[in-house]
Amino acid sequence: MIIVTGATGQLGRQIVERLLTLVPADQVGVSVRDPRKAQAFADRGVRVRQGSFTDPAGLAHAFQGASQVLVVSVDKMGEECVKQHRTAIEAAVAAGARRILYTSQMGAGSTSHFQACRDHAATEEILRACGVPFTSLRNGFYAASAAHFVGNAAERGRLVLPADGPVAWTAHADLADATAAILADEGRFEGPTPPLTAQQALTFDDIACIVTEVTGRTTTRITAPDDQFREQLVSQGAPAETADQLLGIFAASRAGEFAAVDPTLTRLLGREPIAMGAVLRERLSRD
Repeated sequence: MIIVTGATGQLGRQIVERLLTLVPADQVGVSVRDPRKAQAFADRGVRVRQGSFTDPAGLAHAFQGASQVLVVSVDKMGEECVKQHRTAIEAAVAAGARRILYTSQMGAGSTSHFQACRDHAATEEILRACGVPFTSLRNGFYAASAAHFVGNAAERGRLVLPADGPVAWTAHADLADATAAILADEGRFEGPTPPLTAQQALTFDDIACIVTEVTGRTTTRITAPDDQFREQLVSQGAPAETADQLLGIFAASRAGEFAAVDPTLTRLLGREPIAMGAVLRERLSRD
């Protein structure tokens, strides 16, 4: 049985949806914190069990009978993040899984400017030492994050962000399709994958131009000093630690950590990945 964690989240839910087009529902299980939110999957024959990365006993039940376990990374950073990932990996090993898969990120490395990438690198070290074959999905940076940074820039006509570098912004939907394909073809990748990216690396200058094209209203890219941006985030209620973590994204992009563009995702999909313009068009149409 293929077990997917975090199956009610933005990425996990889409992975399960795609996986159900490739394998029978009775071969799929999900581990979720709140099974009520996964009732639609249960109605389709998916095994739904409660599981939390803070509860090893619950994970033992959720992972029972697993052939593969996909550990979807948590939405935390730092020591607690790595601790929870370790708990999930150890539970997958104890359950007898033949392979553990993990949603990592392009740029994962112990010296990254971005805390999440350092956390991914630490988790990958746990995987290397766990004694079970693993696949670390080096996902391109989520395009939804770029859309979040754009916010209401179209209305204001100004996109004010720190200096950045090119980023291979990649859609959740494409990564879900690719992950489902990899799960359905066990052993397709050993260890870290190549970067699973869209076909363009874009700066926020480029994104401001796309917003202008999509809306027909000029959006000007303005570079804010890091300190000013941090102070603005804190004044809006963001914890200082969160502000520093967000700044890490820009520092990492300036260092070229997210600039790689690789054809692996395109080959997995059998088509061109979704372009940033399509992501922004869909997002801006809802606003």
